[in-house]
Amino acid sequence: MRNNMKIIDLHCDTLLECWKHKDQGLKDGPTAINIEKLRDGGSLAQCFAMYLPWKSMNIGPYEILKGIFETYKEQIELNKDAIRPALSVSDIEKNAASGMLSSILTIEDGAFLENKMERLDEAYEMGVRMIGLIWNHENCLAYPNNRDAAAHERGLKVFGMDVVERMNELGMVIDCSHLNEGGFFDVAKLSKKPFMASHSCARALCDHPRNLSDEQLRMLGEKGGVVGINFYGAFLNENGDAASFYRIIEHLKYMKDKAGIDTIALGSDFDGIDDNGELVDFRGYIPLMDIMSEHFSDDEIDKISHLNAMRVFRENIGR
Repeated sequence: MRNNMKIIDLHCDTLLECWKHKDQGLKDGPTAINIEKLRDGGSLAQCFAMYLPWKSMNIGPYEILKGIFETYKEQIELNKDAIRPALSVSDIEKNAASGMLSSILTIEDGAFLENKMERLDEAYEMGVRMIGLIWNHENCLAYPNNRDAAAHERGLKVFGMDVVERMNELGMVIDCSHLNEGGFFDVAKLSKKPFMASHSCARALCDHPRNLSDEQLRMLGEKGGVVGINFYGAFLNENGDAASFYRIIEHLKYMKDKAGIDTIALGSDFDGIDDNGELVDFRGYIPLMDIMSEHFSDDEIDKISHLNAMRVFRENIGR
């Protein structure tokens, strides 16, 4: 077993579960991620997404965001002996030095902005340090991934371009997972800082528009960004089989070949997927890292597990 594991997981939907089920706390709830499992699995910092399922609920995205944020604050306060928010890379380092887990607050779906730029600044003040521009529905910024080639190539909306610029200014990571290809390349062109695809896989190994093409992987590498491997079976396997350690490593090796070792990271999508496969829950990172050691050097595993993500955070949210 690898010692001193330091996992930065770039995406989970655990907060939505805590918000929906008030009896499920972050400490020891039945979710794939909780405080106990983060500790057992070697977490350094967990990105907690505030995912906004506004299309499936009779509530607006901004209202959902505020509700989940209240739950987040409550859970952080209840577990302040174990986890602290991280607003910068130095916060992650200080928390680790004092034996604490770090929480990086993110948002999945810029729909909450509703063409109001002041809400982006509000999100920054809330402590949000990464935003996924879109989920699977068109919003005020952009268009989602699409199996229709023409729709997949539509670029960012004007407001989306303005948001990219403002996120650079504020110090927030731009997340392109779920975004269509045209929007992705607009971000690559417009962003002055490295960006992420927090939870995506390689399209060449699983032909789904949510996954990244070879060209997108190369562009991420050129721009100094990272892609976090997603553990959802539908993005790993053509037949939709649940995640296996072997298949995750196949995607990692492929993305390393196309984008470079400095571009690959971890983005489980835990608590947003219905079958965690061989990983079971966050503690599955332990056997995954053990098996990875048969395919990657220790230095490479350190880059994948946390150093690549730390670098992109440093260049965006600050030291």
